Amino acid sequence: MKLDFQQLCDLIAALEQTDITELNIKSDELELNLRRGSSSSENSVSAADLAALTAQIGVMNANAAAMPVASMPMPAPIAAPPAAPSEPTPPPADPKWVEIVSPMVGTFYRAPAPTEPPFVETGNRISKGQAVCIIEAMKLMNEVEAEVSGEIVEILVENGEPVEFNQPLMRVMPS
Repeated sequence: MKLDFQQLCDLIAALEQTDITELNIKSDELELNLRRGSSSSENSVSAADLAALTAQIGVMNANAAAMPVASMPMPAPIAAPPAAPSEPTPPPADPKWVEIVSPMVGTFYRAPAPTEPPFVETGNRISKGQAVCIIEAMKLMNEVEAEVSGEIVEILVENGEPVEFNQPLMRVMPS
């Protein structure tokens, strides 16, 4: 089996696109073991390592009687750039508080219309079944109703902000 530098590079690149963590190739002329997943710098493959291995493979291909073993780990996949900083998570809630959560993915609105006052403000008393906000999904306005009576302690989402299914919108101190 003949394996040149470009073929070795292509093999490593192809393996990086898979979930394979170890590959062993064995023939009469060559035994190659590739591994990845170690974060140790001593296990990383450099261009010099690849060049040395290619020279060794060339010698092996030229002289089939020599059968040295080339064992070298595959480089760890290149990490994706860090994502944009996510929204800070709200501090832990008091265990007595009840969260009003989004029933769907959509856009959160505090008021029924842009010129109208908000449904509720922090500190307002609410009753079970009272509309506390709107979630717009697919051009439909869906009122979210309180599941408990009590006082609004926190409003966790800004007006016009996108929300996920089951995302906490408000916290209520039940009464």
